[in-house]
Amino acid sequence: MGSMLKALIFDMDGTLVHSDPVHLRAFAEILGPEGIVIDDVLFRNSIIGHTNESIFATLLPNHTVSEHEEFARQKEAAFRRLATDLKPLDGLAELLDWADDRAIRVALVTNAPILNATHMLDIIGVAQRFAVTVTIEDVVRGKPDPLPYLTALERLGIQADEAVAFEDSPSGMKAAKGAGLFSFGMLTGLTAEDMQAVGADRTIADFHDPALWEVLNDKARS
Repeated sequence: MGSMLKALIFDMDGTLVHSDPVHLRAFAEILGPEGIVIDDVLFRNSIIGHTNESIFATLLPNHTVSEHEEFARQKEAAFRRLATDLKPLDGLAELLDWADDRAIRVALVTNAPILNATHMLDIIGVAQRFAVTVTIEDVVRGKPDPLPYLTALERLGIQADEAVAFEDSPSGMKAAKGAGLFSFGMLTGLTAEDMQAVGADRTIADFHDPALWEVLNDKARS
């Protein structure tokens, strides 16, 4: 597979932790009074992997940008209030230990705000494991633009072929592939076919998946 593996770059929601059900509840709480029903189909098609700017512009087209921003602030506050007992995706601790043992650095790339990222990483007990964190405040364009991943690569001081990415959404996968990264599609919300259709190199159910370790052990030996 080429160059030596130097970094693992993770999306957060749906990748490090299965947080989508909590996000759905938070959106439903904030948008219910506006007459918007947040069901699984709407969540998959218009929310998962999208920026808050895009989500609220789509769902509340008759509101102003400043109103969208206020809805987003309320939604993220609701999410943090509701997200109190989340657990990391199976196998995450072992994967981070494996990386640490090999001096492989770990980065986070998320469309979430920094308050959410800090909250989530603390809850699942991995806040100290990430050498680089890129949130929506760090970039002028979020996913599906590749800029968040390019920013992480720049901060890590490495090339795209020296890292692998983990993503669970079409927009995130497009961003990772647009930055030139070998990318795993996490099957926490979408099917393997969905993720392959947007460029996933491999799809995995969790971090115990043999398909993950086949690739990682091969790259670690390169």
